[in-house]
Amino acid sequence: MKRRILTANNLNDFQKYLILQEKSKATTKKYFRDAKVFADFAGNEEIRKEIVIAYKEHLRENHAVRSVNSMLASINSLFAFLGWFDLKIKALKVQHQVFCSEEKELTKAEYARLCKAAQSNHNERLNLILQTICATGIRVSELRFITVEAVKQSEATVSLKGKTRSIFIVKDLKKKLLRYAAKQNIKSGMIFVTRTSKPINRTNIWREMKNLCKKANVNPQKVFPHNLRHLFARVFYNIEKDIAKLADILGHSSINTTRIYIISTGTEHRRRMEDMRLII
Repeated sequence: MKRRILTANNLNDFQKYLILQEKSKATTKKYFRDAKVFADFAGNEEIRKEIVIAYKEHLRENHAVRSVNSMLASINSLFAFLGWFDLKIKALKVQHQVFCSEEKELTKAEYARLCKAAQSNHNERLNLILQTICATGIRVSELRFITVEAVKQSEATVSLKGKTRSIFIVKDLKKKLLRYAAKQNIKSGMIFVTRTSKPINRTNIWREMKNLCKKANVNPQKVFPHNLRHLFARVFYNIEKDIAKLADILGHSSINTTRIYIISTGTEHRRRMEDMRLII
């Protein structure tokens, strides 16, 4: 059997394969980066199952379980591409959380304070970005689908990760977005853009959000775009109690992913248990 050694050509071909598979830029970048980390770990040694297992243990000692599984998924994809199916490795078992830490959950009141702080800073764009993500449940990378045309129709079509879904825009948000677009003289196309009409960078959004924390009196650890998506999910589920519909709205392939979004805090979990009144 031909010795199996990872080369730079292997990695570059893998990257091209991911692009041709229409993976998102972020996914392609991550898979390629993870594959390179594994290649550096293996060095010039022949890739055997023993090395892959040793790498898994190395990751387990240095990363959280979900991060380990994410990195293992990347190299499993690499092995499948190369036809090295016997090297694919099992993910770590994850114990589903019953409740999440309050330090991580953004509340509705905190979200409102962040919006108020953005408005107080005269940052209307950021204020509307916060409200758009929280009112629709879209990812920050999907803001580019919020166009003047989509807002006028009260519905945006999001095409990402090989899937297409419709996002409804409620009338109050519609009014605010169209008013903002008119004020910025944006007659068509993306609403959230830079001064040079380019899509706004997620890093800039993250940085601007962090700058609101002190004025809004919100723990910085809670403040990042994805937590707004989580808040949308919890509020929607508390009203609808339909996890399948929520998964479709969020664009999740698995309901297990959606479950993570709707976990309540320990305080809320404790309150519900108290309400059961099972102590005689």
